[in-house]
Amino acid sequence: METFFLVITLILCFLVLLCLYRGIFGPTVLDRIISVGVIGTKASCILVLIGFIYRRADMFLDLAMVYALLNFIATLAASKFFRYRKSILAGAHHLKEKEKR
Repeated sequence: METFFLVITLILCFLVLLCLYRGIFGPTVLDRIISVGVIGTKASCILVLIGFIYRRADMFLDLAMVYALLNFIATLAASKFFRYRKSILAGAHHLKEKEKR
């Protein structure tokens, strides 16, 4: 059973690398935010699987839950920040056009 968990963990690590590519070279900010959220979710799953491999699921499950909560809060904060920043930049651009007239 440990071999199965190890194989699944390695597959998830490979998928994290694919998401990391999208996070670095994503065409939009939204793609980057989503890829970071997906990486965090996969990291939580990897932590749980490592807990099963080392037969310490209770400790690793607690760590995975805390990490998932922090990942969720960080994703919300980044989304709010970029939404607010985009509206400021759009407003500033709009004001500059009014000054030119």
